[in-house]
Amino acid sequence: MTASLPRIPLAGVIGSPVAHSRSPVLHGHWLRRYGLKGHYVPLDIAEDRLEVMLRVLPELGFVGVNVTIPHKERVLALADLVSDRASLIGAANTLIFRPDGKIYADNTDGYGFVENLRQSVPDWRPAAGPATVFGAGGAARAVVVSLLDAGVPEIRVTNRTRLRAEMLRENFGNRVQVHDWVKAGNLLEDSALVVNTTSLGMTGKPEMRVPLDGMKPGCVVNDLVYAPLETRLLRVARERGCRAVDGLGMLLHQAVPGFERWFGQRPDVDAALREAVLA
Repeated sequence: MTASLPRIPLAGVIGSPVAHSRSPVLHGHWLRRYGLKGHYVPLDIAEDRLEVMLRVLPELGFVGVNVTIPHKERVLALADLVSDRASLIGAANTLIFRPDGKIYADNTDGYGFVENLRQSVPDWRPAAGPATVFGAGGAARAVVVSLLDAGVPEIRVTNRTRLRAEMLRENFGNRVQVHDWVKAGNLLEDSALVVNTTSLGMTGKPEMRVPLDGMKPGCVVNDLVYAPLETRLLRVARERGCRAVDGLGMLLHQAVPGFERWFGQRPDVDAALREAVLA
């Protein structure tokens, strides 16, 4: 009998749509850089096909997938095992198909957010002062969880719909304070960190109209939007002497844990990777 050849590991990103995703370029760069056997592909999967596809993919040789809109919440209910981080955030962006047939769901968005901050601003100190977070959706939940874990003393959440922000306070406790969107500009005056988790400022979306003149020199300002790479928020931040951090780094860093689990190599996030993804 002829010995069977080992399967080449497959991974990908599932969502609908996924044509815009930069993840295939990102993972493809790492696979080539480290000379690894494997493929990473975009998979446009409709919501009514999600459950059956999650059971079929491992049989086709997939070792895991990234998850994007609109599946990030629903995969939690379909997974056999869920990390504490994913449970807290209420969404998963990384699935691992284990050899025993079980699906493990994790969320690495918060990890990617903090690692991007640490790489971009090496002297960032979580305990330096309050953090202001614009938005209260899934990305905001990941950011808030990671900031609480890092030791930020106070997190001020402001959202155009106050009720969603109130839910964050109910979930995460008194270190999270909720403020009205119309007064958001006032929060910046003594904030050590400002994070935009909304789509405001993204290509094709409205600009952020929050007054930004309260930002003080030295404040760290991170916009999770990366298209365009420099938003109005970051441009004004630089003009005012703040340390501006774009959103591309979070995308790159959040991919590290999944790639390591799927392909057995912990990859580096460096200038060459940024250039490849931006190109």
